[in-house]
Amino acid sequence: MRITHDRGHRPRPAPIVIGRGPAAPEPGRVQVRPTDQPPEGATSPDARPRLSFAVPAARGKAPRHLADLDLRGRKAALKEAGLPAFRADQLSRHYFTRFTRDAADMTDLPAGLRDQLSAELLPDLIHKVRVLRADQGRTMKHLWELHDGVRVESVLMRYKDRTTLCVSSQAGCGMACPFCATGQMGLTRNLSAAEIVEQVRHAAQASAAGTLTDGPARLSNVVFMGMGEPMINYKNVVAALHRLIDPSPEGFGLSARAITVSTVGLVPLIRKLATEGMPVTLAVSLHAPDDELRDELIPVNSKWKVGELLDAAYDYFRATGRRVSIEYALIKDMNDHAWRAQRLADELCSRGRGWAHVNPIPLNPTPGSIWTCSEPDVQDLFVDTLRRAGITTTVRDTRGSDIEGACGQLATEVLHQERART
Repeated sequence: MRITHDRGHRPRPAPIVIGRGPAAPEPGRVQVRPTDQPPEGATSPDARPRLSFAVPAARGKAPRHLADLDLRGRKAALKEAGLPAFRADQLSRHYFTRFTRDAADMTDLPAGLRDQLSAELLPDLIHKVRVLRADQGRTMKHLWELHDGVRVESVLMRYKDRTTLCVSSQAGCGMACPFCATGQMGLTRNLSAAEIVEQVRHAAQASAAGTLTDGPARLSNVVFMGMGEPMINYKNVVAALHRLIDPSPEGFGLSARAITVSTVGLVPLIRKLATEGMPVTLAVSLHAPDDELRDELIPVNSKWKVGELLDAAYDYFRATGRRVSIEYALIKDMNDHAWRAQRLADELCSRGRGWAHVNPIPLNPTPGSIWTCSEPDVQDLFVDTLRRAGITTTVRDTRGSDIEGACGQLATEVLHQERART
């Protein structure tokens, strides 16, 4: 059921009209437009983003895996295969608690059944192509190859108080954001629930084994901020969320509060997620508070405008009690003007106080490109403007910039290297 409320005659911030040159509210500042340069990673100078909601047909279905099913479904699958249904519980505990799919590790199972049980519900879904390390070994980026040869990325990051994995939910992306390397790939296909969960299982196993600097750790947080738009793969993402949140033997038993689902703004699906009963954190990739710029920067804004998106985000907060993260990549002279910070503050405050947390993200520097990071004093002014308006604001700790940490960069680089060798 949709949660609705009456906001009455809520004051709205006055619209700010800007031209193609310097913004009138901030004399002297340059206004760079996304169309001033081809999209990041474009292969031709006349390339333009092409928004697509269509999911291409998969080239063969991923093998069935226990992470695609709830416990009842796993038992039914074993029963259909002529195997004892109660063994699904044991298989699930090995997978979600001990992070293994290796039949040799499952010594509590009959030796004659181990390989058969594992083959039935624990097929090998993802294969390591390349691993890069950064931040003195506290960050690891994996490039994975799936059953049909497509590739996705995940990034494992250790912080002082948590260990976080950034997962991919699609191979490529159809949202066509011009500053995003994945957005220029186009969408290849959705990942299955198990292909998403396998990224988590590998990360949990690596963390527990002490692969990251400072010894063994528990994987505590998962963010759907890798390749793809999670809402386009809604069914499989929700199934994966259950595997992450539900307690063993159903899933890993992670806290819903430690899981974040990011979206560029598919309003109907934000509202649907609010009804799922899983209070995960919603992260809105906003990047501009005004429709004129966001239409060019985030093509999906042509369908759902800033006001509609923030209304849905506020309603998500009301339905779940979870504060919404507003993601804002600061791009030099494009969206980092102080008047835009004030516009963003006005938009958020007009809906209430304390419901949103803004994360300004310094863009990885790209010398000679319009897609580069803001100057330090400009970033400071942007952040200070938000904080003076009472908006909780935390500059994102950027990890892995020296290993092509942004989603899609490693996959693109490896593809280029392989093509150069042929």
